Amino acid sequence: MYILIALVLVVVAATILVLRQPQFGRLPSGERLDRIQASPNYRRGEFRNPVPTASFTREGSWLKVFSELMFRRRGRLAPQEPLPHVATDLLALPPDEDVLVWMGHSSYFLQIDGKRILVDPVLSGYASPFRFMVKAFEGTRLWSPEQIPDLDYVFITHDHWDHLDYNAMVALKPRIAHVVCGLGVGAHLEHWGFDPASITELDWFEHTALQDGWRVTATPARHFSGRGTKRNQTLWVSYVLQTNNLRLFLGGDGGHGPHKDTIGERFGPFDLAMLEQGQYNVNWRQIHLMPEELFVSAEALQAKRVMPVHLGKFTLSTHPWHEPLKLLHSHQSQSDIPAITPMIGEVVHLQDTAQQFSRWWEP
Repeated sequence: MYILIALVLVVVAATILVLRQPQFGRLPSGERLDRIQASPNYRRGEFRNPVPTASFTREGSWLKVFSELMFRRRGRLAPQEPLPHVATDLLALPPDEDVLVWMGHSSYFLQIDGKRILVDPVLSGYASPFRFMVKAFEGTRLWSPEQIPDLDYVFITHDHWDHLDYNAMVALKPRIAHVVCGLGVGAHLEHWGFDPASITELDWFEHTALQDGWRVTATPARHFSGRGTKRNQTLWVSYVLQTNNLRLFLGGDGGHGPHKDTIGERFGPFDLAMLEQGQYNVNWRQIHLMPEELFVSAEALQAKRVMPVHLGKFTLSTHPWHEPLKLLHSHQSQSDIPAITPMIGEVVHLQDTAQQFSRWWEP
């Protein structure tokens, strides 16, 4: 009995010590928590989705999902060779060009009207609290923080490890002018040394004015949040970014739902919508898009073009790594909306709607 009690105490103490490491961030408190509790999207101690949403739909079992991730042939879950890529020098991009550079998974760099933006930056080579877990595929880690230009804005859609990288944010901090995020995420950033004046936190359908007449609005997503043991204490968002010449939807993570129609009706049409197309599973179909829902969501948003993200860098689900891109083209015939599929690092010219891309994921 004494040995068992001692083991329990050791486990509890070790867990507390681990969760106190800086990469786990900090839960909201004080005035920030007061603002959260006043949000119509925060009920009974946590943020809630726009419609009832199950994190796990129990169409399988956790044991089955876990066993597939652990024991399924790795050649199906991860590429066996370094992925094709273009090592674009972000520092050398002509400032008068409107471009997008996908950095793998849900991270991408935008340069529009000379302003530089980073969305959900994950540069550390892993999407977890520890570097030995959820490692990036070979050929996908192309930029260190030193190779990122000074940034006018960083947009964070939510605080999951594959969207908010502690090491990257700390390294980039001196060169980030402003961060826009959902309610509560600023608690992590302040814990990591960011000036509160450089952080704007938004609730769903709140907006903030940016430089030169730009505007960004936080819009709903159907997902969840959390970096430690307590979920949904910070808000997950998508963004509508309106510049002088472009209207972009920055989707983050989230399942399909009527909120997409609402966003399309209020803010569409969009010149380009960034939507997730990887890491899906029938058991979490309500919090991630299934492959057949990509163009359904794009049409609801009234998107002129769509770009799939949330793929090509990490194994977070049980499907073959290249399956999302194969299925994308099989579903493309059911929609008039073109999809763009650049390889990691390839420059997308936002004003060139005729730009073509290879099927780089094929053998």
